[in-house]
This record gives sequence, structure tokens and C-alpha cells, in this order.
Amino acid sequence: MTPDVLVLGAGMLGTCTALQLVLRGHSVALIDRRAPGGETSYGNAGIIQREAVEPYAFPRDGRAVLKVAFKRGMDVDYHVGALPSLMSPLARYWHASAPSRYRDIARDHCRLIEHCLTEHQALIAESGADALVRKDGYRLAFRSHAVMDSMAARALVLQERYGIRYSLLDGDALAHAEPGLHRRLAGAVHWEDPWSVSDPGALVQHYADRFIALGGHLAEGDAATLTAVAGGWSVQSQAGPLTARHAVIALGPWAQAASCALGYKLPLFVKRGYHRHYRGGPGLQLPLLDAESGFVMAPMADGVRVTTGAEFARIGAPATPVQLAKVERAARELIDLPQPVETQPWLGNRPCTVDMKPVIGPAPRHPGLWFNFGHAHQGFTLGPASGRLMAEMIEGTTPFVDPAPYSALRF
Repeated sequence: MTPDVLVLGAGMLGTCTALQLVLRGHSVALIDRRAPGGETSYGNAGIIQREAVEPYAFPRDGRAVLKVAFKRGMDVDYHVGALPSLMSPLARYWHASAPSRYRDIARDHCRLIEHCLTEHQALIAESGADALVRKDGYRLAFRSHAVMDSMAARALVLQERYGIRYSLLDGDALAHAEPGLHRRLAGAVHWEDPWSVSDPGALVQHYADRFIALGGHLAEGDAATLTAVAGGWSVQSQAGPLTARHAVIALGPWAQAASCALGYKLPLFVKRGYHRHYRGGPGLQLPLLDAESGFVMAPMADGVRVTTGAEFARIGAPATPVQLAKVERAARELIDLPQPVETQPWLGNRPCTVDMKPVIGPAPRHPGLWFNFGHAHQGFTLGPASGRLMAEMIEGTTPFVDPAPYSALRF
């Protein structure tokens, strides 16, 4: 096989990029060391977040920063040993989160998010994955009325500014909608637009299967072997070298190492996260985010998946699931979690940029090299839209979204 494009990374972003290219008639090799959807794209809350029109900003409230610094909450944790390497990117993240700069960042972020459902739907229909998807939204639940009132006001702003649909549930309505809850809560904001997926890894696999059925080539290989050659790029696979005119780095949290090896020092950093499944008990009808504790409980094929917030640590550092232990205790205040499925919790990495926007577009100094990474918490949501944008840029057609805000040149 002589492909037109090599796509490195078979997570949601890479798989969608490969599928979008094949749908447009390109010959593509998708290369990874593991099966599609086996890393970060597997370990998330399984929500296609149409309501996530504004990215996670660095907190500007001093009390919130002190809460993180002293590890008093359960939504953020960190390794002390990782802080020296994180100080510069976190300082730039804080700088980008200033209201005057964040406003433009949110506008650019929203331009991709607003296409997430239509682009996922196209690939869901193409790959026959409808059975994995529910289109009923998810709930943001509150333990206190004061916090709920604040978020209800925020939800109204998002509705007026972006057209995001929501409804408010008081404590009685929430208890009726979720009979498995055994604690009375203040209520919830029900985000109505998002979709939830019963098995995130399986959705990526469906997309990969369709890619293969359309003639795409899936290969096991090592992205670290990517090399510029005459007329294009080459990478080593188990079946031997693969060469193409174009190469796309879609390696998620490993994109920093791959781009750095080629001379790019992009301001990237990683947030880690944990999850575990539990079986037994009445469970939940829809995913539920505990707004004041910062964790999600989502009904999935393997049971109720309980996910943590962010842990700042180096890739490959030993697991320290202290967040998950706190989250489990808080989750058990709300629902029964009788039987853990995994012996050890899952741990994965989220790829982030200092300005909260992904990197999508050509590598500035290498013809035929392309970047598609840095989607932070929204890689699962944005895979099809970002993959379409990448495919249109590679083939030279007019992109459906202006790619300029996501260019690596901004750094």
C-alpha cells in the first residue's frame, strides 16, 4: 500500500481524521501502538458536550486557587515533583484566562463546538453506531441552593449568547427523574443538547471499522520513528516502513514529544484523570455531574463510570488515585456503588494548550506535516469536526470553519 496520508494516533481525533480523509477519496494509513480508542478516548465521561461552548479557564478567584494549592477539594490534584515543569505553561494558562483574552478564546472554541453534534451524527450514521448513543443530555446536579442559583443564571447567559438549551429541575423533579439517588439534592440544570455514549472506546472502534471497510489501512507502529524523506514522510510499522506525502500528528498527550523531536516547542501540558466502573444498584438514567465536587457519574455498558477531575503530573508518573478515593466517597453519598468492575482504576492523560484552543493545521517549518491535537477535555466531543477541518485543509478545499485561530503559528 502507498497511502496519501499517514495519521499517527488512533484515538478519537486521529481515527476521525483518517475516516474523514477516506470519505473524501484519500488513501490513508492509521498508525498506533494500540487498538483504536484504547487510550484517552476510552477513559472519559462519554459525553458529546454541545453545551461546552466555553473552555475551562484557570480560576481567577484567589479562594479557588488556594483550595487547589492546599488540595482541599477533589476536582484538582497535583504532583509536587511535576510543578517545576508546569509553572511556565500554567502561568500562560492563567494569563490567557483573563476576561479580556478569554472572551476571544471562547468565541474561537465555540466555532468548533457548535458543529460537534452534526459531525458526530454523520459518522455515527456512516458507521452504524446509533445503538451506542443517547440524545437526552446530561444533568449538572447541586447540593446547595446558592450554587444552583448561580449556575442557573449562568445557564441563562449561555442560552441567550449561544442558543444552548436547558431546563431547571428542583429537588423533587430531580428525585423523580433519578430514583436511584438516595440523597436529597437542591436540584439540577439539565443540559438538553449533549449526547451520551454507553461505551466511548466502542464508538471510536466503530469509526475505525468503517475506515477499514472503506479501504483505509490500520497498522501497528511507532510514531517516534516518523521521519522526513524525499517527497514526504515515513514511519515504521510492524509490516515495514510506510511512506506518504502527508503525515498528521494526532497523538493527544504524546503529541508534545513527537512535535518536539521535530524541533517544535509548543506550549502543551497534560492533565491526568481516573475512572472506575461499578455494577449493582439502581444506577442512573442519565450522566450526572456533581457540580460542587467536580466528578461525573455516567451509566455505561460496563456499569456506572465514576470519573475524576484533573491531576497535574508527568506522563508515565505512578498512579496516585487519591482523587478517585475522595470521589468514590462523595458518589456513595448519592447512589449505590456496590461492586467495582476493575481491580485497579483506569488512568489516562488529556492533552492541553496554554490558550485552551487545539492546534489544528500545517506544521510551520515542514511541508506535508500537519498537527491535530491539544483538545484538552473536548477531544471526544470534537473528533469528527476537527477531523473534517484537517481533511479539508489537507486536500486544499475551503474549510467549513476558519482554521486560523487554531494554527500553530499563534505560538
